[in-house]
Amino acid sequence: MGRVPVVVPSPPLPEPVHEVAQAYVRAPGPAPALRGGQVTAGGPDACVLGVDSGGSGLRVALGSAVTGGQVITATCAEPVRTGPSGIDAAHLLAQVLPVARDLLARAAPGATVTAAAVGAAGMATLGDQLRALLPTALADALGVRRVALAADAVTAYAGALGQRPGAVVAGGTGMIALGTDLAVWRRADGWGHLLGDSGGGAWIGRAGLDAAMRAHDGRRGGSAALLARLEAVFGPAAGLPGLLYPRTDRPALLASFAPEVAACATGDEVAAGILRSAAAHIAESAAAACPPPRAASGRSEGGDGEPCEVALTGGLFKMGDPLLGPLHAELARRVPQARVVPASGDPLAGALEIGRALAHSELRLPPHPTLLFLPDAA
Repeated sequence: MGRVPVVVPSPPLPEPVHEVAQAYVRAPGPAPALRGGQVTAGGPDACVLGVDSGGSGLRVALGSAVTGGQVITATCAEPVRTGPSGIDAAHLLAQVLPVARDLLARAAPGATVTAAAVGAAGMATLGDQLRALLPTALADALGVRRVALAADAVTAYAGALGQRPGAVVAGGTGMIALGTDLAVWRRADGWGHLLGDSGGGAWIGRAGLDAAMRAHDGRRGGSAALLARLEAVFGPAAGLPGLLYPRTDRPALLASFAPEVAACATGDEVAAGILRSAAAHIAESAAAACPPPRAASGRSEGGDGEPCEVALTGGLFKMGDPLLGPLHAELARRVPQARVVPASGDPLAGALEIGRALAHSELRLPPHPTLLFLPDAA
C-alpha cells in the first residue's frame, strides 16, 4: 500500500464551527470532491477519510474504501488545541477540511468520501464538542454520512489488531490498555500523568529524575548514573525545578528522560529497577484490559481458556530489551493467556480500518458513548 506524504499548513481559524464547514463547501474547486455518498462503498471512486489527532500532531489520510488500495497522507501544521470546553472542534475542522479537499484533488477524478473516522487523544473525556459538531460539519463539507468518532486508544486498537478480540497496550508519554471481546470494551489506565499512566514515558522519566535528585542530595535510592545524565541533558540538578515546573508540557519533558533511564539500565541497578517496575504496571493494565478467558469448545467452564492476543504499540516500546525483556516476563506471569503479537499498523491506519468497516456496514468493534461514538447509532 503506497503512502504519499504531504505537509499542509494550517489555515486561519474561523468561528463559529459551522462557518468552517460552510467556507469549505463554498471554496472553489472541482465539484466531484463534494459528491460524498453518490457512489457505492465498493466503487472505484469511493474513499474513506481517517484522522489521527494526538498531543504531538494531527495527521489525515485518504484511502480507498477497498482494503489494499492506495493511501495518501498529510500532516497538519499543529496539534489541535484543547480549551475549557475540551478539544476545540473548530480548530480541528479548520485544519482537517482543507487538507481533505487537497487529498481528494490528488486522488482519482470523481473521488468521494463515503465514510470518515476521527481518532483523537482525550476523546473519551474531552470530546463533547467533537461529538456535538463534527458529524454535521463533515456531512456539510464532504457529503459524508457515515462517521465514527473514536478515542485514540480505539484507533490504536484497530490499527494493531483490526476487528479481532484481544487487547492493545498503547505506550508513549502516557500509557493505556484497551481490550474487547467485541461485545464490550475494557479500559485500564490512561488517566494522565498525575492520576495514572503508570509505566508510561512520563512515569519512567519522573522516576529516573527522582533517582537522580536522590543521588544529588545523598539520599537512599539515588543513582549516580542517572544524575550524570540529568546534568548532561538539563544542566545543574538544582536548576531542574525551575526548568520543569513552569512548563505546560511537563509530561512530555518528563518522558524525554525515559530513554536516558533505558540507556543506563544495563549497568545501573536503580535504572533497571525502574524499568522492571514500569513493566509490572504495564502488565497489570494489560491483565485488566484482556477479555476474560472463555472456556474452550467442548470443555467445562473451568477448562483452559482461549489465548488473548495482546499487541504493544507506541514509541515507548522502541526502548527495546531494557523494557521489553521484563515486560514479556511480567505478561507471562500476570496474563498467562496472553499471546503477544506485532501491531499491524498505527492509529492512523486504525482510523482507516474503522472507516472502511463503516463504509461496508461491517464494523464489529463495539460502539460506546465516548470511546467509539457512532452518531447514527446514538
